[in-house]
Amino acid sequence: MRQTQTQPTGTHPAAELLRWRNAVFLVFFSCGLALASWMSRVPHIRDVLGASTAEMGVLAVAIAIGSISGMVGSSHVVARLGARRTMLVFVTILSVGVVIAGIGASLASFWVLFGGLVILGLGLGTTDVAMNVSAAACEQRLHRTLMPLFHALFSVGTMVGAGLGALAELWQVPVVVHVGVLNLACLVAVWLTNRFIGHELEGVGDDTGGTVADRLAVWKQPLTWLLGLIILGMALAEGSANDWLALAMVDGHNQSNTQGAISLGVFLTAMTVGRVLGIRLLDRFGRVPVLRGSAVLAALGLTAVIFLSHPVAVTIGIVAWGLGSALGFPVGMSAAADDLKTAAARVSAVATIGYVAFLGGPPLIGFLGQQVGLLRALLVVLVFIGVAGLVSPAARERRP
Repeated sequence: MRQTQTQPTGTHPAAELLRWRNAVFLVFFSCGLALASWMSRVPHIRDVLGASTAEMGVLAVAIAIGSISGMVGSSHVVARLGARRTMLVFVTILSVGVVIAGIGASLASFWVLFGGLVILGLGLGTTDVAMNVSAAACEQRLHRTLMPLFHALFSVGTMVGAGLGALAELWQVPVVVHVGVLNLACLVAVWLTNRFIGHELEGVGDDTGGTVADRLAVWKQPLTWLLGLIILGMALAEGSANDWLALAMVDGHNQSNTQGAISLGVFLTAMTVGRVLGIRLLDRFGRVPVLRGSAVLAALGLTAVIFLSHPVAVTIGIVAWGLGSALGFPVGMSAAADDLKTAAARVSAVATIGYVAFLGGPPLIGFLGQQVGLLRALLVVLVFIGVAGLVSPAARERRP
């Protein structure tokens, strides 16, 4: 049984719901900042380690290993602790992992860095499920489309992280100092605001999260796998940029390390804008048309980045890639959480399927990049984007 939590009871006044929303906003922002503060320094880390593209792919998969491990058990953790406490515990673990990775980078130690990234991924993966469950519950209580906005705050965090990473690179700030200070600030903010987060199952009629068998049963349902494919394709579209865009711009388009970080910032900014504006599109057209259009736009933008060489054309491609990648993950998560009684289990399941993109994608692109160059290696991402577009009807609205 879940441990007792001190939470507001009864009908939430608007002010309590807004505090809940804002506290979860902060968690999304903090996770994005932590991830991008690392990703923006990837070219620098590569230079410090003297690592090959394939070796950087192995480092990238460390985050995925941790994330998958966290997501596989996340529904059981949320059932035990509740989303609020889960976020508090695992944001702390995430921050510890980032600092260890920063120490590994400063020592030029591949395996310390690898271990830190696994811990980072464990914290990020478990927090990812908990914050999406809490966000979906808050969204339903407010009776508004909000999930893209929650993920926009994640993107704002990545955008700020990429910008600060570019400055840190320009000013030659040590990686451990850069990521350590940022993560400490975010951790303190999350701890101070965590008490405002409400109980995700309050008023639903079940506060146990079901049995272990109940939570595992969602894996037998076709809907879970179809939603997982949507998130798989769109997570790869987003994650391949996070992992490889800065380095692809350096190696494939002859940009400097600072320019590579700026290119990543352009992508993340476009994705943030897409998530904010996407709320209106979802309310007007619904999930399925928006997902199909997003897949087409992401594919066109990525194609431009791979095959065009003019700086303006490449930048336009990065913007289109970012806009097209914006809504797939949040819409898939929102669809998985339509039924709050199974939300933690289904969100955990589809996120686990989706995060295969982060597990298999980085090394696959890295190994292909070693043979044909990073830009051409990104062609594999186009296939998965197409699959996500084809199965998008699985995300159709099911709530009244």
